[in-house]
Amino acid sequence: MKTTVRGARGEAIAVAFLEKRGFEILHRNIRLSRLEIDIVCRDGATLVFVEVKHSLTAKYGHPATWIDQRKQEKLRLAAELYIEKFAVKDTDIRFDAVTISGGKIDYYPNAF
Repeated sequence: MKTTVRGARGEAIAVAFLEKRGFEILHRNIRLSRLEIDIVCRDGATLVFVEVKHSLTAKYGHPATWIDQRKQEKLRLAAELYIEKFAVKDTDIRFDAVTISGGKIDYYPNAF
């Protein structure tokens, strides 16, 4: 399965998971400069930037381990661009992660 197809499936699973928990999805796969944010949503008054990682097997470790320091920094930069572009003010933000591995969904609020 191509990475883009697997990624899109993982993001669809993550969106459904978040919507069931009352999150309002604002954007999916939003590109800002050369950076991308998988999901931008609201959890009440909090703006949430969500990184999604999907794996069919554990061959390369758990997908949560793929969100390393470098990836976190890229997400922080993308969030700054998002906040600037959409003139977000006086709003709490956080970074969450959703991983799908072998059909199991794990959710990490305040992942970093």
